[in-house]
Amino acid sequence: MNRSEPIVRRKLSDEVFARLKRLITSGELQPGDDMPSERELMERFEVGRPAIREAMQALSNMGLVAISHGERAKVLQLTAKSIIKQVDGAAKIILSSSRDTLEHLKTARIFFERGMVREAAEKAKSEDVQLLKATVAEQRAARGDSEAFISADMKFHTQIASISGNPIYVAVSEATLGWLKEYHTEMLIWTGKEKYTLTEHEEIIDRIEHGDADGAEKAMIKHLERSRALYVMNSEK
Repeated sequence: MNRSEPIVRRKLSDEVFARLKRLITSGELQPGDDMPSERELMERFEVGRPAIREAMQALSNMGLVAISHGERAKVLQLTAKSIIKQVDGAAKIILSSSRDTLEHLKTARIFFERGMVREAAEKAKSEDVQLLKATVAEQRAARGDSEAFISADMKFHTQIASISGNPIYVAVSEATLGWLKEYHTEMLIWTGKEKYTLTEHEEIIDRIEHGDADGAEKAMIKHLERSRALYVMNSEK
């Protein structure tokens, strides 16, 4: 075998990161535990402070630890939400620079939510339906206030995701809605426009309440196909 396979020497901070990550993934350090102090880690790994700090920052960027000034870093509980949050910044950059990506996201949202609302119709309890109705009432009271209206809109869709009992659905729903919010125009709150969203939300709730998965899916598709035009690139506003 004559193919060249050079061994790449790792940065000290990369090696420290790998070892600290192993402490967390192995369970030696549990969520809520304090990380060892910088001095302890410097002595344990026989490296300088910069390597420790770089490694800790990398752990923080991955959502594995929380760093607070003047306090020891703490090990975090990994969740679907915290994992998806890691791509938040990159996703917004990609969306802001590509009309095609924004269109793909809108299409993916419809594909995703039509399945979620079917599951909601099959699993919803009376208290779930009452929460949805309360959110629509909250949204109706917020007419004319774009931030409050859109916030209630996002809450409505996330509540539908939560009925499944699947935290990944909720995390994906929150992330998708958060990314799309960056491209929401003022069209939503023009006088009279709010009524379409409210009526469509009430129709979705009605289908969920009656356990009508097919009807709920159709109502959701109609709602999202209409509202997809409200999300445009900044250059088009």
